[in-house]
Amino acid sequence: MTQTPNNLAAYIWSLADLLRGDFKQSQYGRIILPFTLLRRLECVLEDSKAAVLAQVDKVQAMNVSEEAQEKLLLRATNGLSFYNTSKMDLSKLGEAGIAANLEAYIQGFSKDAREIFEHFKFTDFISQLNDANLLYRIVQKVRTTDLSPKAISNHDMGLVFEELIRRFAESSNETAGEHFTPRDIISLTTSLVFMEDDEVLTKPGIIRTLYDATGGTGGFLSAGMEYVHELNPQAVILAYGQELNPESYAICKADMLIKGQDVKNIKLGNTLSNDQLYADKFDYMLCNPPFGVDWKKIETDIKDEYTLKGFAGRFGPGLPRVSDGSLLFLLHLISKLRDAADGGSRIGIILNGSPLFTGGAGSGESEIRRYILEADLLEAIVALPTDMFYNTGISTYIWILSNKKAAERKGKVQLINGVNLYGKMRKSLGSKRNIMDDDDIATITRCFGAFEAVDARELDKPSEQKSNRGRQSANPKSEVAKTFSSKIFHTYQFGYRRITIERPLRESYQFSDERIDTLRFVSGALNAAMQWIYAEYAIEDSWSDSPDCDHYADLTAHHEAIRKHCKIHFSELKEKQLKDLLDRTLWLEQKKLLLKARQLQTVIGLEQHDDMNLFEDALNAASKKAAVDLDAKDKKQIKAAVSWKNPAAEKVIKKIHSRSSASLPPRHTVHPEHKPNPLYGLFAVDGQIVEYQADSDLRDNENVPLDPSQTVNAINEAYFLKEVQPHVPDAWIDASKKDDKDQQIGIVGYEIPFNRHFYQYQPPRDLIEIDADLDAVSAEIMQLLQEVHS
Repeated sequence: MTQTPNNLAAYIWSLADLLRGDFKQSQYGRIILPFTLLRRLECVLEDSKAAVLAQVDKVQAMNVSEEAQEKLLLRATNGLSFYNTSKMDLSKLGEAGIAANLEAYIQGFSKDAREIFEHFKFTDFISQLNDANLLYRIVQKVRTTDLSPKAISNHDMGLVFEELIRRFAESSNETAGEHFTPRDIISLTTSLVFMEDDEVLTKPGIIRTLYDATGGTGGFLSAGMEYVHELNPQAVILAYGQELNPESYAICKADMLIKGQDVKNIKLGNTLSNDQLYADKFDYMLCNPPFGVDWKKIETDIKDEYTLKGFAGRFGPGLPRVSDGSLLFLLHLISKLRDAADGGSRIGIILNGSPLFTGGAGSGESEIRRYILEADLLEAIVALPTDMFYNTGISTYIWILSNKKAAERKGKVQLINGVNLYGKMRKSLGSKRNIMDDDDIATITRCFGAFEAVDARELDKPSEQKSNRGRQSANPKSEVAKTFSSKIFHTYQFGYRRITIERPLRESYQFSDERIDTLRFVSGALNAAMQWIYAEYAIEDSWSDSPDCDHYADLTAHHEAIRKHCKIHFSELKEKQLKDLLDRTLWLEQKKLLLKARQLQTVIGLEQHDDMNLFEDALNAASKKAAVDLDAKDKKQIKAAVSWKNPAAEKVIKKIHSRSSASLPPRHTVHPEHKPNPLYGLFAVDGQIVEYQADSDLRDNENVPLDPSQTVNAINEAYFLKEVQPHVPDAWIDASKKDDKDQQIGIVGYEIPFNRHFYQYQPPRDLIEIDADLDAVSAEIMQLLQEVHS
């Protein structure tokens, strides 16, 4: 931002000095912004005001509709798209009756201009200012401010509005970044989007549409129009947009009105839940959606569109997590791409780092990236410096998308690392401490336009100023050189298949007293509470495991104490669970099972057994010999109590498929499942094909890079043999985990690990230097201690 708009914004904001005491700080902007707009509109209309007034009586005498009157009066404005029919202006309102005169003056504006002030609820503040005897003083100061196009251009006026909004946001603890994007970022994004079409845009009579889904104060729309106008003054750019915030919408609408745009194309409302331009497609789209903002309030609308419309709607590829709606805006823009046969479209959108990598294979975010890359829509991603925005210092990225890629770009994506292309601002604006100058922007645009890979080259940038407070190291860490670089990748290089790696379950069992005693309590939520109750009351109430103990687990006398204790120490228990806990039936069932296990123990013994495959037969034989009846639930509980995972035990067999093909007669047809295939969990053991039970605790996933030159199975198997099997020989690939779309083994995922591709290794400091620093610090501390003691 240049100094002149800053000074003008500061002068206008000095109106706050008059408001202080009578109004809250959070209200300053809601008064200052509409007054500034009013003065700007008045100055723009100054040259045509007399001509309009000369036509008013004639037009009103025609007795035609308001719409027809507007069209007739607009002819007298010399090309403007608004007018004012009042004979007053800010200098003629007078002091007596100024509130009524000002309201009448505003009512004299044409409909679109009049609505701008309605969104500010301006009439309410006029009354409040009048009651505080401040209205006349405010008007007098505003009317002397020259905001004519000759004094300040549309571009600079946009900067003034942005600075006023930033001050307003600071005074009301709102987020300035929700309303507008810094102009250096706008300039860079606009250049990247339009530059590929420079040749087309210079043709005479060209007409193009420009859209911003999060219009803010209209910065992107204005920048796009300015860019094309510099190339071709005769080109026509039709601006479209939608904005959620009423005040930002009003400023955007005013800006478009002054520029002669059809402001009916600027909509107010939530773009994601209520797309008011749903049938339109656009040539160019620029957007800076809010970073990391959730979409919980509109979750139902979004999910309904996704479920009911699928790819016929905007969100067919998938939905991101509710905590961040950035990718929803990207899908929204993609849905508005003009068909390639009709000339196609280009998109520039600013996102934080989350959409690059958040979400694993199969997640909504990954599926959205998959759709974009497999449809070959992504041209480039540019990493911006940190501290570039007014409300956040996080890392941000510009995504450039198009469905009309040049031949050399097809199937490829360019990553440009511009994180070091910035200069320090003399004075920070909120969180914005860095700024990109014209040379920085040109470096990126030239690299993008040339579509070339650039090895890391050192930039001529000053080193960061470091604090000189505290003790300085004698051997400071060397500073990393500031570099610029660019890399080009095939789209498939961002993809991978997530294959599931299984390992066999190995279990042992032992009917020891300690393990059997755990059957006294149910597993799960009630286990800890039951253990406490048993420890607290079993001895006190003389419970015994004898079958004829008729008062075992009779908790009637302790209900109140147990409930009180559980409310404090087991607060997660629901009322139904508390009732089960106090129900003697549950305790007696567990005691009965405990006694059964002890009977089985007399037959099976106390020895540890390391082959779980024999457990079922041993249990059945013991229950028959001991005459113990066990149902499926009993067996399950006993097995869980007496078994544990043991890496030294035998593998647990899930299924024996058949004899191996080696033991079958010649020319016998063998089903694929009946052939040994250890890579996929079918092992040949003693002439049989054995499938082992997988251990969920040892389950792992491997991301296998995509390679369209080979079959999926060949890539997966080669990766497994090289990266997995040498380390875990008994592992296998789970062939049941397949991708929903191509039904191949492994779930496809996409991520763009930007930082990984541009990581620069910096060796650590030499240990001798570190030791020297530590010795120096230690000596300094000892000297200080000696001074204290002396």
